[in-house]
Amino acid sequence: MTHDHYPDTLIRDILTSTRTIALVGASPKPERPSYRVMATLLKHGYTVIPVNPGQAGKDIHGQTVVARLSDIDVPVDMIDVFRAPAEMDSVVDDVFSMKTLPKYIWGQLGVRNDAAAARAEERGVTVIMDRCPAIEIPRLGL
Repeated sequence: MTHDHYPDTLIRDILTSTRTIALVGASPKPERPSYRVMATLLKHGYTVIPVNPGQAGKDIHGQTVVARLSDIDVPVDMIDVFRAPAEMDSVVDDVFSMKTLPKYIWGQLGVRNDAAAARAEERGVTVIMDRCPAIEIPRLGL
């Protein structure tokens, strides 16, 4: 898949079929984008599991933080990534350690790593990069 452009139909399908999201790089700091995006996703009815090893066991927006993706014991539809592009390789490794692979990995604004995306796509995971679901939801009227 090319990651230079995504059809609105693909983005819409992902956002309407997703129910559970693991948010990698979740922060308890209100000034951080991950904090605000998590609030928006919860407001729109998604189940959001925050992932941050430094915050494990604490709560963000009333949701208990886990240290790593492999700590999640329920199926996850999407991994929403708030990490530097170079960290996408380790995120994909963590995705591969999950009991059930998610359908989607979503790299936030500025998060693009084509090699990591290709690895995930080889295993059947659809990858979206350099987009924000909190922007796409209202843009698409969802």
